[in-house]
Amino acid sequence: MFISSAFAQTAPAAAGGDMQSTLMSMLPLVLMFVVLYFVMIRPQMKKQKEHRTMLDALTKGDEVVTAGGVLGKVAKLGESYVGLEVASGVEVQIQRSAVVQVLPKGSIK
Repeated sequence: MFISSAFAQTAPAAAGGDMQSTLMSMLPLVLMFVVLYFVMIRPQMKKQKEHRTMLDALTKGDEVVTAGGVLGKVAKLGESYVGLEVASGVEVQIQRSAVVQVLPKGSIK
């Protein structure tokens, strides 16, 4: 009287799912990483490579611009430091990686 009748229910569907729906749900994530690689990562790596080759090609007498905006001629070259002549008789020691650009000869007067 107090207990209601129990009706049998069918078992729920298995949670395994099929492989195609799993791949389709991951496709936007994979596409996002591919676009990120070609838009951000690859150009940055190319820029770093160009900067590294520019630093390796530095020679004494090159006119350069530093990251701080200082212009000068390379007076000394070291493994990780560069002696930069910013005026007659004034030499500044900077890190080699601080060189941003090599100017054409005769740019600094």
